[in-house]
Amino acid sequence: MNPQNLKSTLSSGLMSFPVTDFDDELNFRPHTYAQRLEWLAPYGASALFAAGGTGEFFSLEPKEYCDIIRVAVDTCKNRVPIIAGAGGPTRTAIGFAQEAERLGAAGILLLPHYLTEAGQAGLIAHVSAVCKAISIGVVVYNRNVCRLTADSLEELADSCPNLIGFKDGMGEIEPMVLIRRRLGDRVAYLGGLPTAEIYAAAYKALGVPVYSSAVFNFIPRTAIQFYEAVRDGDQQTVDRLTDDFFIPYLSIRNRCPGYAVSIVKAGARLVGYDAGPVRPPLSDLHENEIEELDALISSLGPQ
Repeated sequence: MNPQNLKSTLSSGLMSFPVTDFDDELNFRPHTYAQRLEWLAPYGASALFAAGGTGEFFSLEPKEYCDIIRVAVDTCKNRVPIIAGAGGPTRTAIGFAQEAERLGAAGILLLPHYLTEAGQAGLIAHVSAVCKAISIGVVVYNRNVCRLTADSLEELADSCPNLIGFKDGMGEIEPMVLIRRRLGDRVAYLGGLPTAEIYAAAYKALGVPVYSSAVFNFIPRTAIQFYEAVRDGDQQTVDRLTDDFFIPYLSIRNRCPGYAVSIVKAGARLVGYDAGPVRPPLSDLHENEIEELDALISSLGPQ
């Protein structure tokens, strides 16, 4: 899939971040990871982000990363394109990106470089170096210490033809409007805030019609139903699912930093696709919270 084809794919449809499976000793568990991807593939996600934020990229060793991308690409071949997470310092991010390309990923989600702040010139140099090190498409994740302005993104789009996507995890309206108006259709725009469903209608109004869903990991039928309701303007369904599921879900998720990942793994376990525990520094949900989540999932009916 060339970068422009990937851009077209990312411009419509629901995407998701599969969680990464670990055993009780926190080692990667490939067979259950493949089983989850097999289960999710027929539900119709337009792309899956392997080893992304919900996939605990920040905790992975290089060899594990290669194993995860390999399993994802092999399992979903000819069905769902795999976009691999890559991040960290520039040379590290380049190494991950080149490995993902070698393993057959359709594109890269360039995650923030972590910790240190940087000016726009430094961010441009970082993103540009990764783009120019590979030939597959790159989606830059605008979040935390990587916050690109419209000027910076336009400069990158001019010099890096394989920069085909902008995923926003900030939720700041003015910068998003400026970027959307300046860049037009030069890149695909994705909503990337945690529990993106809460922001989906507002982002659609800004010209960002698609997003990646973490809850697709354990309630794929409902995740697709919600996406289609937002897409089609079915406000009754959006309101019902927001009130009955997503707002109570947020009340659990917001109790502890890092629960945006932990609650997804808990959901996967509850529906029979156990992904194991999260790795430190994240922590798993408490039993009473798992019971609350179970009641919410059960109220949705079969997936």
